[in-house]
Amino acid sequence: MAREDNRRDRRDRDETPEFADRLVAINRVSKTVKGGKRFGFAALVVVGDQKGRVGFGKGKAKEVPEAIRKATEQAKRNLVRVPLREGRTLHHDMEGRHGAGRVVMRSAAQGTGIIAGGPMRAVFEMLGIQDVVAKSIGSQNSYNMIRATLDGLTKESSPRLVAQRRGKKVAEILKRDDAPAAEAAEA
Repeated sequence: MAREDNRRDRRDRDETPEFADRLVAINRVSKTVKGGKRFGFAALVVVGDQKGRVGFGKGKAKEVPEAIRKATEQAKRNLVRVPLREGRTLHHDMEGRHGAGRVVMRSAAQGTGIIAGGPMRAVFEMLGIQDVVAKSIGSQNSYNMIRATLDGLTKESSPRLVAQRRGKKVAEILKRDDAPAAEAAEA
C-alpha cells in the first residue's frame, strides 16, 4: 500500500502543470589552453506557470543545449509565488534591489501591456502579468536585473495577506477613506 502511494506521489509530481521558459541571455566564455581555446557557455533562463509562479536559473556547460537544460532545472527548483491583482497586474507599486541593480515596478490599468525592458519583460511574461510599468535604474546586467525584479516581487503583499496578518477582514483593509468625508459633507 505504501509503495503504491509513493508511486502515485511521484506520478503527481511528474504531472505538475507545464512551465513556460524563456532564455534571457547566453554568454560564451573561452579559456586559453596549450592547444588553443576551449569554449564554454553560460545560460540564464526564466521559468513560470503564467499564473503567479516564477523562478530563474543559470547553467554552465561546454554546449549550449546542456547549459539551457541545467538553467531550466535550477529555475524550476527556485520558484517563487507572487500574488496578482485580478490575475493581470501587481497589487501596489514597489522597488527591488540587488547589488547595483535597482528596478521600479508599478501596477497599471487594464490594456496598458508590459512596459519593461529585456530581462524584466521575461520575468513578467512568465509570471502571467499583463499590465505593468517598470523601469530599470542602475546596473544593466541581466542577472542583477532579474534578481532585483524578484526581490521586489517577493516584497509584494495582497490585501488578503495584510488582513490575515492584522487579524482583520479584507473589506476593512480595502475600505476607502472617502466614506468619512462624504458623511462630513452631508452634516
